[in-house]
Amino acid sequence: MDNVIQGALKLPALVIIAVLALVGIGVHQYQRMPVDAFPDISPIMVPVFAEGHGMAPEEIERLITYPIESAMNGLPDVTQIKSTSAFGMAVVYVYFKDDTDIYFARQLVGERLAGVAAELPKTDEPPSLGPISTGLGQIFLYYLEADEDRVDTGGKPLDTWLRELNDWVVKFQLQTVPGVTEILSIGGHVLQYQIQVNPNALLKYGLKLSDLVDAVNANNRNVGGQFLVLGSEEHLVRGVGLLESLDDLRNIPVKESGGRPVLLSDVADVAFGNEIRRGVVSRNGEREVVSGLVLKLFGENTSEVIARLHAKLDDVKRTLPPGVALVPYYDQSELVREATWTVKESLLIGGVLVVITLGLFLGNFRAAFIVAVSLPVCALFAVLCMGAQGLSANLMSLGGIAIAIGMLGDGATVMVENIFRHLGERGGGRESKTAIVLAAAREVSRPTVFSIAIIILVFVPLFTLQGVEGKMFSPMAFTIGFALLGSLFVAILVAPVLSLVLLRHAPAKELALVGLLKAAYRPMLAAALRFRHLVVAVSIILLLASLAVVPRLGTEFMPTLEEGSILVGATLAPSISLEEGTRLVMAMEREIVKLDPVAEVISRVGRPEAGSHPHPVNYAEIQIALKPLGDWREYQDKAELVEAITAALKPFPGVQLNFTQPIQNAFDELLSGIKAQLAIKLYGEDLSVLREKAEEIRGAVETVPGLVDLSSEQSFGQPQIQIVANREACARYGVTVDEIMETVELAVGGEVVDSIFLNTRRFGIHLRFQEAYRSDPEAIGGILVATGAGGTIPLSQVAAVRQVNGPIQINREKNQRRWIVQGNVRGRDLGGVVADIRRRIADTVSLPPGYTVEYGGQFENQQRAMKRLSLIVPTVLALVVVMLWLSFGVMRHALIIIANVPLALVGGILGLLFTGEYLSVPAAVGFIALLGIAVQNGMVLVSCFNDLTARGLSPREAVGQGAEQRLRPVLMTALTTIFGLLPLLVARGVGADVQRPLAIVVVFGLFTSTLLTLFVIPAVYVWIEERTRRRPG
Repeated sequence: MDNVIQGALKLPALVIIAVLALVGIGVHQYQRMPVDAFPDISPIMVPVFAEGHGMAPEEIERLITYPIESAMNGLPDVTQIKSTSAFGMAVVYVYFKDDTDIYFARQLVGERLAGVAAELPKTDEPPSLGPISTGLGQIFLYYLEADEDRVDTGGKPLDTWLRELNDWVVKFQLQTVPGVTEILSIGGHVLQYQIQVNPNALLKYGLKLSDLVDAVNANNRNVGGQFLVLGSEEHLVRGVGLLESLDDLRNIPVKESGGRPVLLSDVADVAFGNEIRRGVVSRNGEREVVSGLVLKLFGENTSEVIARLHAKLDDVKRTLPPGVALVPYYDQSELVREATWTVKESLLIGGVLVVITLGLFLGNFRAAFIVAVSLPVCALFAVLCMGAQGLSANLMSLGGIAIAIGMLGDGATVMVENIFRHLGERGGGRESKTAIVLAAAREVSRPTVFSIAIIILVFVPLFTLQGVEGKMFSPMAFTIGFALLGSLFVAILVAPVLSLVLLRHAPAKELALVGLLKAAYRPMLAAALRFRHLVVAVSIILLLASLAVVPRLGTEFMPTLEEGSILVGATLAPSISLEEGTRLVMAMEREIVKLDPVAEVISRVGRPEAGSHPHPVNYAEIQIALKPLGDWREYQDKAELVEAITAALKPFPGVQLNFTQPIQNAFDELLSGIKAQLAIKLYGEDLSVLREKAEEIRGAVETVPGLVDLSSEQSFGQPQIQIVANREACARYGVTVDEIMETVELAVGGEVVDSIFLNTRRFGIHLRFQEAYRSDPEAIGGILVATGAGGTIPLSQVAAVRQVNGPIQINREKNQRRWIVQGNVRGRDLGGVVADIRRRIADTVSLPPGYTVEYGGQFENQQRAMKRLSLIVPTVLALVVVMLWLSFGVMRHALIIIANVPLALVGGILGLLFTGEYLSVPAAVGFIALLGIAVQNGMVLVSCFNDLTARGLSPREAVGQGAEQRLRPVLMTALTTIFGLLPLLVARGVGADVQRPLAIVVVFGLFTSTLLTLFVIPAVYVWIEERTRRRPG
């Protein structure tokens, strides 16, 4: 180390050039760095979507979901398989280990899916893999609106025309944007060519539905006939027979009767119609709109994709017909900008405060400038390393630099302060300036290197975190480590060189402020040494008192990220229709939009096309865009607004509300597949037992303090009309069960039997009975079926038509059916709420054999993180002891410093108590940082004491002189860290809530840690060293 410093002092110009090069390259790297709001915490997950049009959830589970789910078991690196079976759709989620390549995972799932395809029922479209996106990939939402007086819809309803425009123009253009993997449409109506069959006409002409299907398929085809060579030219041969219009469809012959053809129009009404839809989008309670959901490709940079998307939007808008507008209503780039600005602002303010603190304590502009230079140099060094590591600039990675900003100058502070003091004390002598700088740098280089290395070491536990918390905090750990490595480079190489160039070799007067502090400290230190037993006893009492407070703090996984918007999940009555659900949600929108802070309300009822979660039609997501907080007139904060929204929606009976935010909603769903902070998962086989026990659990826990938005999964209560074949009657009349099922599927449900192509646009040809013949159970019972003798009988004679209730959707996890009771926590800690829930369920709910309860959501992740830290932190402490032992060569000196670590926790614990924050993962990170700073300050003192005792001073003399000598660097390092973090403590911007517990722990902890460092360590050092010297031998 001494040779490195000596070499740098011999070649100062080279060091300065290297620093300037680092700054230039770092600035360039920062300008090119990708920017995100938060680290992407998404798991490696491959979704499989399978549509079974018209099938109830029971058939979907039995015929599609279970075979696919079973096929996925046994794949390498699979950690979990979940599934949802809903009306007409199955979704199977296959989760892999985090180190699995997403494309390899998709390949594995695709191969298994191809293998199981033969076991699945025939559907319009085969099962497919979902978009290559993440849970946070929904980066941009928009809707289309049109002025009816200015647009020509060609006779189509406006919402049908807009949906066609979105599906075939807007979507296809936006999908060309690099980084966009999929765009999902929802709202409006999809155009169909519909054949509404009259069963009486079928009877009249002796036709069956299958005859009509065959006729359409036989009259809708193009072929290629290779080519002919005519003269010297090749002429391609095309057979053209595709249907192009309703008239073409109407004029298809299906049979000949009495010498004339029977056309399709003779037995059916052929007209434009709407595809059966399962999702609606509405705006401000005024009207329905057509919406698009833009999904980002896995691994792409959010800010770059959105920037490219905005550039493309300008081109798309120019191609839209006059009178049509494309209106964005959710743009994640705004969140990215606000979240990163929260950290950048804190970083800038903290940096200024640190520089001011340095100036006040050093009293020398040049010395303060040298230390101040270290801050941007270290930050840019971290930026270079982030680029090499592939990290983006986000709330957590930039937060790592903001957290470390006060620590980055610590090494340089100790180095410059020691050089500055030596030049002042030895100024005017014959010794050369270079020799003085070298001697002063050597004096503190070893403790500086070891202290920075120890601070880096104490952040190792963050690298060991797994799952969501690991992905969230590892960028912070990386940037803190990178920045501290930069500070090591600055302290050992840059600070001595700049001191040699800039500081003066002349006697210097001690700064008045430092003189006052030393004068105040001197008698207090003497008293502490005189009553050292009392000092140690008081410190231990303070520690025990603070530890006794810990159970009162409460625990949570992570504070809620403030996003500046509100998302309300509304669960409606299980039996509600899409039309009635839309009407009800639009009425709720009209109440919400009356509130002053609300700028706009957009709701999605049900689900979009395949590619998104299969929400049933009784579920709506109401997205509330808010005005800037400064423009609010009636409410002080968002909590008051949420209460006002709750009150405004109370008149709507049977509606369960869950208040969250767009990113938080996706975050919670990623944690446990639910849209709330806490999930009580009940596993078993029988749906009726699961539903009954879930209601018991809900009743048992609904009065737990702090538990809000409590609801039991609304997955049952869907009315069904079941047509159950009477096998004896079927045998008697010669009717097969397959014929009855075919009648139900085709005549009642209808099928897309073919397609019409208009250029590249494709529209389904849908066939079913006219509505009058399938509108109620009586009409269905009256449908005629052919008998084996050639006659016809009503369906009711060979099948029972009955009405029952069934499931809305069936959720599975861990190869079992699953039912969820979910809720959020407000005004209380998560850990305390879960403890109460566990106790009440154990006392009041009895589960049958084979049924189990688990707890998921944020609680599950909190438990995992705390368990991990409880193992890793003691291990790291042991490594710190070893490093201190290596540094000092004596174990007792290492233990003196380590004894200060638990005492440093006192302020952090009291800070959380006074501010009302909970013990969370960010707070735990704060305690880790505090541990490193406490060790660093202890090393500065003990190293100085050892140097002075080595020169022949007694322990008491060494402590008196050394503590006073090191008072300035100890106070400077503590105050620069405090002022560096102060902006994060008081910040109120997007994402500030996650950083605040960490800042509270370090700021409050450093107050007590510094006091203990300045009084307890000297007292303990004198006590132990005097006892050691008195010991014989």
